[in-house]
Amino acid sequence: MIRFRRLGRGDLPLMHRWRNTPHVLEWWSEARTLDEIIAKYTPRIDGKEDVRCFVIVHGETPIGYIQEYPVAGSEYARDIAEPERIVGIDLFIGEVEFLHRGLGAQIIRQFLTDFVFADPAVESCVIDPSVSNRGAIGAYEKAGFRFFKTVTNRGEPEPQHLMRIERDEFAKTRDAP
Repeated sequence: MIRFRRLGRGDLPLMHRWRNTPHVLEWWSEARTLDEIIAKYTPRIDGKEDVRCFVIVHGETPIGYIQEYPVAGSEYARDIAEPERIVGIDLFIGEVEFLHRGLGAQIIRQFLTDFVFADPAVESCVIDPSVSNRGAIGAYEKAGFRFFKTVTNRGEPEPQHLMRIERDEFAKTRDAP
């Protein structure tokens, strides 16, 4: 069973460990010190930034991280019509033993149900894996996302494969695996 709980200050050492594992570092940039993790995530925890942060929990085990943010305030606002009705998500599985078990699509679909499309104002959701992150792209396609466009963002080492799912598309496939 997958569920989500809000990221709290007590989770920051865990985030530090996850953000410094080789499989997360490959796609989530440089290693971060604990102080950098605290500085980055504490404003989000305190509600001072418009990013909602969650720990992904499988059974009773915290296994990863997922966040939701409004597209209107992001770099993607220039690439998308009506960005105020769209949210973006990012995630990773931090625990090695939970990788390659087919959980990615399940996690995303549960998050879309519980949070993203639970907000009636949200019409679509985007996600932006690196173009070479074939594993993530496959999981996102399985969750129902489709390619929208290739974009380049500041600070990213390669272009992103911007993907999108609409509320009505998701509703039609809600019971899909």
